[in-house]
Formats: sequence, structure tokens, C-alpha cells
Amino acid sequence: MRFIIKLVITAFVFALILPIIPGIDFHGNFLVAILLAFAFGIFLWLVDLLAVTISAMLTIGSLGLALLWLIPLWIFGFWLLPAVALKWLADFFPGYLTVGSWTAAILGGLLMLLVGIITSNFGKLFPKNEAAA
Repeated sequence: MRFIIKLVITAFVFALILPIIPGIDFHGNFLVAILLAFAFGIFLWLVDLLAVTISAMLTIGSLGLALLWLIPLWIFGFWLLPAVALKWLADFFPGYLTVGSWTAAILGGLLMLLVGIITSNFGKLFPKNEAAA
């Protein structure tokens, strides 16, 4: 239930709110927005996995010295990961989503990050029913 609500809210953002940002265009109906929202979750997971893998390889390869610049990079750069995922999604689905510049991708990524933060607290609003499981 929570997954479906998060997916619908993210699709709503794709269909109605992201096109307000100059440089981002959405072409399609709400079903396409739901598919893009699902694909965005997968792409964001892949971008996060790639960033963590590169960080781990650099940390192991430098015997921990890379942490001196990786930790500040993660603290100040975590908000760029949704922008990369959004730009990557637009590159894979150019018929449905276009992102014209990195500035638009960063603004859209910040919006998607905010939506993710808000919808991550839905577990408190819709608790699992253990009796039904």
C-alpha cells in the first residue's frame, strides 16, 4: 500500500510539477508518469549503488586515506545523486522526458529528493498490519 502511494505521488510530480521547471518537459499521460516514477526509483538505486561501490573501492585502494575527501563529498554532494538519476532517466526515455540542462536536472533532483524525504515517513502514517500477515 505504501509503495503504491509513493509511486502515485512520484508520478504526480513527474506529470505535473517537474514540467514547471524550465528545461524539463514531460510528454505522456499518467500511466507513462507511473512507469517513469518506477524507472526513476530503479535508476536512483543504481546511481546510489555505483557511488557507494566507487567510494568503497577508493577507500580500500587507498587504505582509508580517500575518506578524507570522500566524507565531505558525501555530506555536501548527496543531493546531486537524484539529479544524475533524473538526467540518466531522460537520456534513456527521451520520448517521454527531456531535461535540457544540468541546472534543470539539479532543480528537478532537489524536488525529487524532497518528495523522497516526505514520502519516506509514510511508514508512520500507514503502519503495517501484522495481524493480516
